[in-house]
Amino acid sequence: MNPTSPPVPPPVLQGIALSKSFGSTQALDAVDIAVRAGESVAVMGPSGSGKSTLLHCLANIERPDSGQVLLDGERIDQLREPHRSELRRVRFGFVFQFGQLLPELPAVENVALPLMLGGTPRREAERQARTWFAPLGLDGKEDSRPGQLSGGQAQRVALARALVAGAQVVFADEPTGALDQTTGQEVISLLVRVTREQNAALVVVTHDESVARWCDRTVRVRDGRIVGETAASRGAVANTGAGR
Repeated sequence: MNPTSPPVPPPVLQGIALSKSFGSTQALDAVDIAVRAGESVAVMGPSGSGKSTLLHCLANIERPDSGQVLLDGERIDQLREPHRSELRRVRFGFVFQFGQLLPELPAVENVALPLMLGGTPRREAERQARTWFAPLGLDGKEDSRPGQLSGGQAQRVALARALVAGAQVVFADEPTGALDQTTGQEVISLLVRVTREQNAALVVVTHDESVARWCDRTVRVRDGRIVGETAASRGAVANTGAGR
């Protein structure tokens, strides 16, 4: 018998022929993209290329003008706003350039917030939140407020907040952009490792090649189209043909 490769799992998140315009500006032009559970994908491109718009459409922050966004094979781009909001809170996690932690809350409450918004009692939500601190190198920082944390520590808190509710997909928009190079490398390596361990898909928008190299694949965007893809495992560049 000839050995056979294991079946490739279907994507957890998929964008099909996504197009989006802002006035006369075509931000996305029939883009196709798919991300599997446990996979990390970096999206790179020059300013104005459409990479942030792509993230926003995939994350259900923006509605595409045409095309489809699928989560576990189900279309989500046509959901009504209450369901879109719930989806972003429960099944998606977000890490932004400046963390966007609530300054008046200690770190543990910032992490617990998605659980409490979902109806988990405060004590149980904080108990679950505290379990993330030691694995992320934050032991002893549970009661620190964001202003008392370094930039790297704040991003680790944001990562814990993104994952505490069991997110299937984590979106990171320039997560190292406000950090020095050493701290940025520590944050992106942790982000990739922890999402993989949680079997969550990771989509990272970045302008930094050293950040993209941590991801399994790099998708390159120009003028609203995907123009190429690099797989980290082989370092080869292949044209995707998406957006033609």
